[in-house]
Amino acid sequence: MKSFCLAVLLAGFPAATFSQDALLQPLLSREILAPKQEMIEVQVYTQARVPAIPPIASAAEWEKYSANLRARILNEVVLRGKARAWNEMPAKVEWLDTIAGDGYKVKKLRFEAVPGLWVPALLYEPEKLHGKVAAVLNVNGHEGQGKAIPYIQARCINLAKRGVLALNPEWIGKGELDAPGYAHTRMQQLDLCGTSGVSVFYLSLKRSLDILLAHPNADPERLAVTGLSGGGWQTIFLSALDPRVRLANPVAGYSSFATRSLFPETDLGDSEQTPTDLAAVADYTHLTAMLAPRPALLTYNALDTCCFQAEHALGSLMREVTPIYRLFGAEDRLRSHVNFDPGHNYGQDNREAFHTMLRDFFAKDGSFPIPEIPVDSEIRTAGQLRVELPAGNEDLHTLALQLSRGLPHPGGTRAQLETIVRARRYPVKAVRTSSTLSNGVTAVYWRLSVGDEFFTVPAVELSKGEPQSTAILMADGGRVSASEEAARLLDEGKRVLAIDPLYFGEARIEKRDWLFAILIASLGDRLLGIQASQVAAVARWIRQERHDDAVQVVAIGPRTGLSSLIATALEPAIARVIVHKPMRSLKEILDKDLTADKNPELFCFGLLEWFDVDQLVALVAPRRVQFLPAQ
Repeated sequence: MKSFCLAVLLAGFPAATFSQDALLQPLLSREILAPKQEMIEVQVYTQARVPAIPPIASAAEWEKYSANLRARILNEVVLRGKARAWNEMPAKVEWLDTIAGDGYKVKKLRFEAVPGLWVPALLYEPEKLHGKVAAVLNVNGHEGQGKAIPYIQARCINLAKRGVLALNPEWIGKGELDAPGYAHTRMQQLDLCGTSGVSVFYLSLKRSLDILLAHPNADPERLAVTGLSGGGWQTIFLSALDPRVRLANPVAGYSSFATRSLFPETDLGDSEQTPTDLAAVADYTHLTAMLAPRPALLTYNALDTCCFQAEHALGSLMREVTPIYRLFGAEDRLRSHVNFDPGHNYGQDNREAFHTMLRDFFAKDGSFPIPEIPVDSEIRTAGQLRVELPAGNEDLHTLALQLSRGLPHPGGTRAQLETIVRARRYPVKAVRTSSTLSNGVTAVYWRLSVGDEFFTVPAVELSKGEPQSTAILMADGGRVSASEEAARLLDEGKRVLAIDPLYFGEARIEKRDWLFAILIASLGDRLLGIQASQVAAVARWIRQERHDDAVQVVAIGPRTGLSSLIATALEPAIARVIVHKPMRSLKEILDKDLTADKNPELFCFGLLEWFDVDQLVALVAPRRVQFLPAQ
């Protein structure tokens, strides 16, 4: 790296000499954007990009389209990076203790989802098994008790008492796997390394199906999946991607991506529900339609206190999916059930609705009892259901650390970087909103509409005297937090353009910001690339507007520091970049165990696979990069 004509300075500038830096606070804090502007812009941006189901004329056409969509989701979303090799590895299953029950038994087991990450599970097996019987994969939601939660036990016991095999695997991040390293917001740590984080969830589900189908009494023609909330998401994700599932009953687990952006308080969904690039390929309307013509029961709660209320989640799914079932003459196989019990539940009413589906489509003689059998006395404690796991069980964080070894690969190019961050060359439409003069400092306020992407960058242009060059200034804490640096730059005779790129300062999304960030990534864009493209566009604009060939970018903090470094690597209009408090390596993200909910733009898919900070600095050469540590 020393061979490049470039200086990376680690010595700090002297303290700012501009004695009136307190004056800048009110100038920098004046609001520029309209109330809720960025929130509305991100909602319009995301809704406009959600794909629709195309017109389909026949069942044969849909089957061809659906098969292609399934392959694309697996290849372009799920099985990327090391996930493809994980998918092909032999399954490992270990059977442990058995608990006797009344007419059934509970068999404990564990299986390896991906190398070194074992998942505990319970198989509720009927005591008397003759020939082939129906089998149900029962998947869990976000409840901390995991497989020990009473309503899940009640469902599995009832199924076993009816002669049905019921497998209940633990969900990553819950129950016995409820530990920081399994938290779903660490999924994006794998994404950063170029391996799909959602693959861990998918492969756990796929191997669960493998285990059920390996049972000598399991009927492959009568295999169902069901679950609540996160279990509802698991149900639709697995059932759409794995044709071995013959009946699906997701419960209050998802809605269309377009619906989600309208209801950010409740519906945006967790990391695994919004995996990188999924929404660029398919919406959840597509996933639901991919069940056709298999029986499907879409269950939602009218009085849900968590998410996906029936009144806004169910209608659009039924409207979009019913025509696909109609192509097969199978409208009766697509059903919905609305529950009116209070809360986010898979209670008795919802369980009996599932029993009805099993009777109608799996009971060969039609004799499958619907009313639930009371089993309160048979509910066991978490300790009784505990499955011992191997020492040093891997988790999402440790898997990411393993993947990061040996990264980045050599030879990353500027074109690759542009592709990875999804950078764009945005035009700028500038609207001057106001100006003021205070103690010799002129402040001009701008709304910079960057591109046709709806996002507006608020900017404050500060100057005194006759500036010789321009510094674009931004900070992790927003432009208001950068008053001292602005004062120093003004004192050096520079014009200061203090901006808030998307997600910083005034341009921060008001509510559920990180969930919108992962939705942006799911739609095929990258928040980091949007930010870098905004900085680059502003640099081109100010260079042209002020006839300045020496525009520099100054960032305070690791987050804006990374986007400014990428912007400089991609944009020749930037003559120099200075980063205060930088990251010296992207591996700090993993070493510090950062998560997507606190630092959403840092987890750009595949960035560390090809680039670390040194490689980005090399792309800036021969222009100057300065890294200034915290004082």
